[in-house]
Amino acid sequence: MYVCLCNGVTDRQIRQAVEEGASSMRELRQQLGVCGNCGRCGPEARDILCETRTRIVAAKVTIDLPPPPSLGEAAWA
Repeated sequence: MYVCLCNGVTDRQIRQAVEEGASSMRELRQQLGVCGNCGRCGPEARDILCETRTRIVAAKVTIDLPPPPSLGEAAWA
């Protein structure tokens, strides 16, 4: 879907830029031209930026659990 009609920027392009390291509206404006003319795309572009960054961070979350006890060990030593 087109987000920025002035510069022909799509939601996919915004997501790709964020996945490649863009982390602010300023960086999206510099790379893609988003919000560089009329500004109507700003709220939607910001939503896509935040959603994509949240998804990236959530994908990196790991939970460190202790290894399971061996068969000969007590479960809660």
